[in-house]
This record gives sequence, structure tokens and C-alpha cells, in this order.
Amino acid sequence: MSDVPPPFVPGAFVGGEHHYRARVYFEDTDLSGIVYHANYLRYMERARSDMLRLAGIDQRSAMEAGEGAWAVTDLSIKYRSPAKLDDDLLVVSTVEAVRGASIIIAQRILRGQDAFSCDTLTEGRVTAAFLSPEGRPRRQPLDWIQRFTAIMNGENIPC
Repeated sequence: MSDVPPPFVPGAFVGGEHHYRARVYFEDTDLSGIVYHANYLRYMERARSDMLRLAGIDQRSAMEAGEGAWAVTDLSIKYRSPAKLDDDLLVVSTVEAVRGASIIIAQRILRGQDAFSCDTLTEGRVTAAFLSPEGRPRRQPLDWIQRFTAIMNGENIPC
């Protein structure tokens, strides 16, 4: 038996979807043990960040190189059923559209083990724009467009 913990792997691509696991902790809930409404946005943000990292999109390097950064420009969310303390959640993210300077990602938060046998708790749709350091929309790198398009089409991500 090894004393080394297994690698941290919260998310993975499953076909054209990104699946991200999260657990509801006490700090995520209100006094009634139900997830506070703003925390669903946190789960979605973590899932999107994990999806980009797994797709080979290095946000940090782009920021440090002065190329720009992503910013959420539009967001809609629908709450269907509450998540509760200690629930096992699955955030499913799907790229819906890729544009020169933006991307639209649909997200669902589910309670349960897989996307087929779970209850949908929350649905959201996010538009993120790539912005220059001055805050102006900027065309995202062509490599990123190719990666997002491959994800959207359920293809292998280009190396």
C-alpha cells in the first residue's frame, strides 16, 4: 500500500461533454442545509476552468503574456431543485457556439453518479468573451478556436 494519494482528477471529457465532480460541503449551504444560490455559479465556474485546462487552453499564460483574459459577458441560470449538504454533484458542460472573440457554454448541475440517471438541479448558459488587457473584445487565439470547435463537435482535441 502506498502513502501517496491518488492524483486529483475532478473532471474529464465524455464525448462532446465535460464532466466535473463536486461535493456539497457545509460552507456551501445556508442554515437549512441547502446550497446557497450563488454557489451554483461557483461550481459552474470551476467546471469551465477545468474544461479549459484539460483542453490545453492556458489562461494563466495568456494573462501573464499580456494577451488577455476571459470575462463572463452574459449568464442565465434556472434553479429546478436544491442541492443539499453532502450531495455528490456532476456539472456537465457543453460548448454550444464558438465565435472569434467569445464562446457559449451550456451547463447543467446534476445530483447523482452519471448524466443519465441523475436529477437536474440547475441549468445555465454562459457567454465568455476574450478581452485584451484594456478590456476590449479580442479575437481568441486560433488554436483555442480549433480546440473549442473540436470539443463542440465531439472530436479529439488537437495536440
